Amino acid sequence: MELEDRSDDVRELEARLHQLDWLAAEWVDGYYGTTTREGVNGFQARRGMPRLGYVDAATWDRLVAMTRTPTRAELYPPKPTPAPNASALDSRCTTGRAICVDKSTRTLRWVVDGSVRLSMDVRFGCPSSPTREGAFTVRAKVLDGYSNFYDTRMPFSLFFSGHQAVHYSDDFAARGYNGCSHGCVNVRSWDTLSQLFNEARVGDKVIVYWS
Repeated sequence: MELEDRSDDVRELEARLHQLDWLAAEWVDGYYGTTTREGVNGFQARRGMPRLGYVDAATWDRLVAMTRTPTRAELYPPKPTPAPNASALDSRCTTGRAICVDKSTRTLRWVVDGSVRLSMDVRFGCPSSPTREGAFTVRAKVLDGYSNFYDTRMPFSLFFSGHQAVHYSDDFAARGYNGCSHGCVNVRSWDTLSQLFNEARVGDKVIVYWS
């Protein structure tokens, strides 16, 4: 099994990774995306195996030996229930092109002329380095961004305020909300952010707010 595969075998792989806390239940969907690959990489590294990013026979045998056969509930977990106010958009997001970041629901939505085109989970800065709130614009796009100061990669960076940017986070994908950024808007989904990066333009609005 490898990137872009879709099958029941992938679903079982994801359910077994979830049993070992290498993947959140919401990502058990039968699609081998980048989040599933990060879970596989983590499992392989923890067991002293090469970080292949795909599942070879040795990885599968080791995973099966450490887990039990997934139940139907584990293979088909319920979809997350949106927060009650998740549909509320800040008025500044309802016109033009806007990256709309709602801190209260930890959601980023890509909105064009009032229509939500993409939605993704995000997390924010630690109390010592909070993500700034307000109305900004995309001032730069950097496909393969990297922070020399924090020694971490920042794929699909959309800079909006100083060094703060919307970008993909390996740590968020692996650890979820058990962590925080240094002020940036961390995105968990590689695929969804990749689409946003391709569609967004320098000058588009970035609205960061509490609803």
